[in-house]
Amino acid sequence: MRPEVTCPCRGLQARTWIEPVVASTQVAASLYDAGLLLVVKTSFGGGGETNHSSGATPRSAQEDSQQTAISNFYIIYNLVVGLTPLLSAYALGWLSDRLHRKISICVSLLGFLLSRLGLLLKVLLDWPVEVLYGAAALSGLCGGFSAFWSGVMALGSLGSSEGRRSLRLIVIDLVLGLAGFGGSMASGHLFKQITGHAGQGLVLTACSVSCAMFALFYSLFVLKVPEPAAKTSKQLSTVDTVCGTVGTYRTLDSNQVDKQNMAGQPPSPRKAKSQKTIIALLFVGAIIYDLAVAGTVDVIPLFVLRDPLSWNQVQVGYGMAAGYTIFITSFLGVLVFSRCFRDTTMIIIGMVSFGSGALLLAFVKQTYMFYIARAIMMFALIPITTIRSAMSKLIKGSSYGKVFVMLQLSLALTGVVTSTMYNKIYQLTMDKFVGTCFALSSFLSFLAIVPIGIMAYKQTQWLPYGDIQEK
Repeated sequence: MRPEVTCPCRGLQARTWIEPVVASTQVAASLYDAGLLLVVKTSFGGGGETNHSSGATPRSAQEDSQQTAISNFYIIYNLVVGLTPLLSAYALGWLSDRLHRKISICVSLLGFLLSRLGLLLKVLLDWPVEVLYGAAALSGLCGGFSAFWSGVMALGSLGSSEGRRSLRLIVIDLVLGLAGFGGSMASGHLFKQITGHAGQGLVLTACSVSCAMFALFYSLFVLKVPEPAAKTSKQLSTVDTVCGTVGTYRTLDSNQVDKQNMAGQPPSPRKAKSQKTIIALLFVGAIIYDLAVAGTVDVIPLFVLRDPLSWNQVQVGYGMAAGYTIFITSFLGVLVFSRCFRDTTMIIIGMVSFGSGALLLAFVKQTYMFYIARAIMMFALIPITTIRSAMSKLIKGSSYGKVFVMLQLSLALTGVVTSTMYNKIYQLTMDKFVGTCFALSSFLSFLAIVPIGIMAYKQTQWLPYGDIQEK
């Protein structure tokens, strides 16, 4: 028998895994998001724990005033979070490409740590909530989530072969979702560990700071940049560096559309025009759908704090955890649907899933109805991720960065506008019909199906001529 030989490079290989950084960062983020909402609520006069009952009293003027104050805070906060990374994320990506791959990750993690420290100091020293705008600006100037996720996607892609890259990036998405779920589930319990106005949230924010600090130190002293995977035949192993949005991965198909374009044969003018048309339709569909999703995500935290739900701290944490289950269900949905459906069909399934759930959310009166609505949204992550996957089949590898950055900038600016618009709509309609924003999101989600449907129709016309191929 041959003696078993232990490969000394296994430990080094484990140090190239980005998953520990993603997991610890997302736990810190989920704790921070819950803590931010609860701390802001306490600062605007909502320190007491509210319990829901079937015989709830009519909404008071004080509750409406508190909701307006929280909504106004998030309008400014989301503007800061959405706009400041635009000043630095591209520069950090450029430096990462030319100097060291970990630059965008480490600098953005430093910003995350500073913003978590800002919330901790606000709880400890009872600073005004306006301090949190400055903490958010520091995080954004360090690149924010856009720079961080771009670096994560680059490292995840760098050490994986073309055939296994899809699975590699999906696993990273899944780790992020599971970490967010666990952090959200624990957030409400951690927030209540110390009673009293001055101490509420201290344990929660301290845990968030600890996780962010671990992620930064791990990325600085433990994480190694993986060696590029071997080149596939007649193709370079490209790095898909997508800035910003959670859940980005390439197609699950093993078929590589690039193979149909032989080297040295430029695409025909008809094919080039059809590809540009489809990319434009994908852009329009993604932006409209992002309007719907971003608006709902912004309003849900305000919605669950007031009558008829009136959630307490623990229930808020559970509700945020329910949102992270979408990462798991969408992951499983893509694995199943990709075996029998085209990309356009999967996109439409996800849009219908979200639109139906948002419509039910508009009429939620009890907590169990909220979770039913979230369950209906189980495939809500599929559209944006599949749109990126479809785009990767239509463009050259050397154009990934340019096209995806354009898409991400469009989504980032859309998110900023959406946050302001939806918060204002919520303030104007919360006394008349509190579900107005969710009904609007449902309409936009179904409206986003129109450009995707046009794209599918045009592809059926072009396929017989070999102009475009989706799978």
